[in-house]
Amino acid sequence: VTPTVSAENASVLINVETSTLPKEFIVDCELTSPTGQSVKMTEAVGTDKFTSLSFENIDSPELWSTKTPNLYTLTTIIKNGDKIIDQTEEKVGLRWFEFKDHGAFYLNGERLLLRGTHRHEEHAGVGAAMSNEQHRADMELIKSMGTNFVRLAHYPQDPEVYKACDELGLIVWDELPWCRGGLGNDVWQENTTDMLKGIINQNYNHPSIVFWSLGNEMYWLPDFEDGDNTEKMNQYLQSLNDRAHKMDPSRVTAIRKYYEGADIVDVFSPSIWSGWYSGSYKSYQKAINQYKAQYKHFIHTEYGGSSHVGRHTENPITGEGAIQADGWEEAIVQTDVANIAQIGDWSENYMVDLFDWHLRISETDSTFIGNAQWAFKDFGTPLRPENDIPYINQKGLVDRDNNPKDSYYVFKSYWSDEPFVWIESHTWTERQGPKGLEREISVYSNAEEVEFFMNGKSLGKKIKDVNKFPASGLTWLVDFKEGDNEMRAVGTMKDGDVVNDELLVNYRFTKNGKPKALTLDSKQLDNGNILLIAQAVDADGLRCLDYEERVYFQALSGGTTIKSHGTPTGSESIKMANGKATIELIRNDGSEQLEVMVINQSFKGTYLVIE
Repeated sequence: VTPTVSAENASVLINVETSTLPKEFIVDCELTSPTGQSVKMTEAVGTDKFTSLSFENIDSPELWSTKTPNLYTLTTIIKNGDKIIDQTEEKVGLRWFEFKDHGAFYLNGERLLLRGTHRHEEHAGVGAAMSNEQHRADMELIKSMGTNFVRLAHYPQDPEVYKACDELGLIVWDELPWCRGGLGNDVWQENTTDMLKGIINQNYNHPSIVFWSLGNEMYWLPDFEDGDNTEKMNQYLQSLNDRAHKMDPSRVTAIRKYYEGADIVDVFSPSIWSGWYSGSYKSYQKAINQYKAQYKHFIHTEYGGSSHVGRHTENPITGEGAIQADGWEEAIVQTDVANIAQIGDWSENYMVDLFDWHLRISETDSTFIGNAQWAFKDFGTPLRPENDIPYINQKGLVDRDNNPKDSYYVFKSYWSDEPFVWIESHTWTERQGPKGLEREISVYSNAEEVEFFMNGKSLGKKIKDVNKFPASGLTWLVDFKEGDNEMRAVGTMKDGDVVNDELLVNYRFTKNGKPKALTLDSKQLDNGNILLIAQAVDADGLRCLDYEERVYFQALSGGTTIKSHGTPTGSESIKMANGKATIELIRNDGSEQLEVMVINQSFKGTYLVIE
């Protein structure tokens, strides 16, 4: 516990459970600074169930923050005479925070916009059985985007995750897994209360944790009779809230999308899915303004939408004229309301625009606590067999194997300090359109100034301005020539550092006709596997860049497909992206040839023999 923390002085209180120890024992504690210097030592002789020790007057403490996550080391030794009974080492962070009423969040006395995402605990090929290295890699990738806040949805996660958040500087929303299902019976309530107690006891010492979330969408789809009775739900929610504050008065409680309990907890997140499950993303500022006034401490967790890697369009579906543009709350039954999730194209272009709009709004609102995009990585779900990749929720900024989608770079352009420049889009290298029709090219970067070159000719320099949309004003109109087109962006950072990005695009003036057949090709990968590439083509052999139907891969002999990873190259059933789909294959040991095929509902099967 840190009873007092300021820039000038701090104190630390240590409670040691000693109920199972001999009648007489000694507890020694030493606090070591982030640079390895011994700060304080203390000793206590104990006979009680809990022994308390304290460090007072820690002068000029090295504070924990998202940019400088300083961690002290607390070493505790319990002895009986000269015999050491137990010894532990804990990391301790000294920091304080405040939520301004109807306003912003402050960490260590300075306003901090919470720039967040969500993390599900799984990965392609291993599911939830992730190694410590994979957990760490997830958190490092999240941090490298410039994130300072992560919601662990919808359950407590591996200890390595909290350790990484402490060390990397990521503020944590730790969530009790009361997600949908309504209120349960007495046994259910006892188990849920025990889970909350376990979460707080286990994770209490992590300085990264600010929120104890008590649930998400709890009244939805009740599992028990009368389980959505809001009066009974609120009584139980109040008991959880009281217990959380009794066990840990230093942190805040929170819930998401249970409006009837919004006034019970300290921080509340309504459901705002502007431009996906409801309304247009252009209504986002209106939603923020309403909820800042309505809720004392309003944060926004969950926004975004699905995208299929490699799917691009010159004119993303925005729903104009087909949806209620001013709405923004997610409907309980999403199919009851016309929305982009139903009628949209799942293109990467649309998601780039949606996130760009959201971030422009949040980054320029001085009294907003912040938000958290849903979700950082594509993840498995028992629902959604109809998705472009079956049984995969594709709302990630990266795929299930941590490969970034286009939208990842949008976030990085607003948040990251690592110099970069990126031309949209590296998975859009085959395009078509009429001769002489200019196209708008966006460049996402955190550089102060960007110069754009088309086929060796400069199209001018532009200054980044976050008030402009899209791409903070870093857009250029280009006139493609037929065939290969070389694009280059050169960004200049504030300190004078220069960053570059290049992209080669094949452009054609002839629009493809209706698809008539599937073709198969293969490519040897660096990992020894083979990438099988299927394309839909018209009667003249042109790739059908507007074809998005599902195809099915199969290895007939000589090898096996990587079919259960839920990635763009790891599913036997997958919808095409601009007339193209791929899958990775493993050749059997000793096989001289590999026979594979691809089929769909419209064409005969196409076979390929790979020698």
